Amino acid sequence: MKIGIIGAGSIGLLLSSYLSKAFSITLYTKTNAQADEINQKGILLLEGSSQNRVRIMASPISNWTGNEELTIIAVKQYQLQSIMNQLDRLDCNPQNLLFLQNGMSHIKLLDNIPAATIFVGSVEHGASKVNSNTVRHNGKGAINVAVFKGDTLRIKEFAHACASINFPITLKEDFYSMLVNKLIANAVINPLTAILQVKNGELIANTFYFAALKRLFLEIAFILNLDDPIRKFKDLIRICKNTADNQSSMLLDLQAGRRTEIDAILGFLLDEAASQEKEASMIQSYYYLLKGKEYRKGAS
Repeated sequence: MKIGIIGAGSIGLLLSSYLSKAFSITLYTKTNAQADEINQKGILLLEGSSQNRVRIMASPISNWTGNEELTIIAVKQYQLQSIMNQLDRLDCNPQNLLFLQNGMSHIKLLDNIPAATIFVGSVEHGASKVNSNTVRHNGKGAINVAVFKGDTLRIKEFAHACASINFPITLKEDFYSMLVNKLIANAVINPLTAILQVKNGELIANTFYFAALKRLFLEIAFILNLDDPIRKFKDLIRICKNTADNQSSMLLDLQAGRRTEIDAILGFLLDEAASQEKEASMIQSYYYLLKGKEYRKGAS
């Protein structure tokens, strides 16, 4: 199976490294320079004290034609519009698209895409981009995938092949509940760690940070009308424990002077609160604080 991966950040590099064991991969990059470097040097995958160099084909995104049997879009939510614009310019409709973004703001964009089959997913792996061709795998997990539109045939073939290389793909029946589960973790862990400038585990190790975590979770549960908030809270604590030594993607973005995905995460929750005429003062405060940090660092 030929697979295209759009986006050469931490997740795009990680996916390319592992999936190349079972598939023909083309990684589409934002710049010609990054594509050239990956073609010349390969991708260096770091995990613990081990490192492995993987050879794949890379090409600038302007060369994407949509002809692969599966294309995985692994860019930030705020970068999706440029991908949508390129979709409109393609000579053919892509066969199968898998969107891997944090937050849920991208859902409203997917209805107008002419692809036959669209999947959405959430990534449980921890990964950080070291440089343009190097990625560190900080923690193993799974990739959860559900159908947004179309059938499951191609994604089942993909998942079966991934199982053979010990890179699990978990198929979920309902895309909304799957994304909500990831949204809860993103909406609590990312903003708090980014503002406090701490690793994930500090949120439960520090009594005062934990109190803030609980209050933010309760407001999010109220906005999302969660059926089983106790179980969801236990899941959140488990994630904090399992990723205790990790820095959240939002914290890393701020440290690097990059734009965060706060609009796709807390911005989505603020829109939900407004549509239900609910108060979301805590979410709004954290949203403004993080937008202020972006502004101060000149993130774009």
